[in-house]
Amino acid sequence: MYAVSFMAMAIPGLTVAAGFYIYLKKDKANAKRIRKLVRASVSIYVVLVAVFLFFLIPGIASAESSANSSSGMGFLAAALSTGISAIAAGYAVAVVGSSAIGAISEDPNIVGKTIIFVGLAEGIAIYGLIVSIMILGKI
Repeated sequence: MYAVSFMAMAIPGLTVAAGFYIYLKKDKANAKRIRKLVRASVSIYVVLVAVFLFFLIPGIASAESSANSSSGMGFLAAALSTGISAIAAGYAVAVVGSSAIGAISEDPNIVGKTIIFVGLAEGIAIYGLIVSIMILGKI
């Protein structure tokens, strides 16, 4: 497990170093090879994180509670529902907000409609928070 943890820490460092190498060299032939290396290292990093989570999270979740074995997974589910919905809401607000500003610059009379769409995008985070509160209420 220590080898997987070390590799998971070393790969982002190599990716950052390759990015600096591309930035400093400005060589087209090497840039293509380094970009392939960056893609490969990011994909390996994702696989290592998935393996790490697959083997480590069930052990942590079962070690946390001896009386109730589902509480660890309940906390994990609540955290994931809040986190993923917050990320999705951030992305939605970014896309809808930038489009709304572009539309308002063309027609200033549609400010109210664009605010409604941005509010709907923010509602995604509220739904995730409500789901996590419901999950925590069941634990």
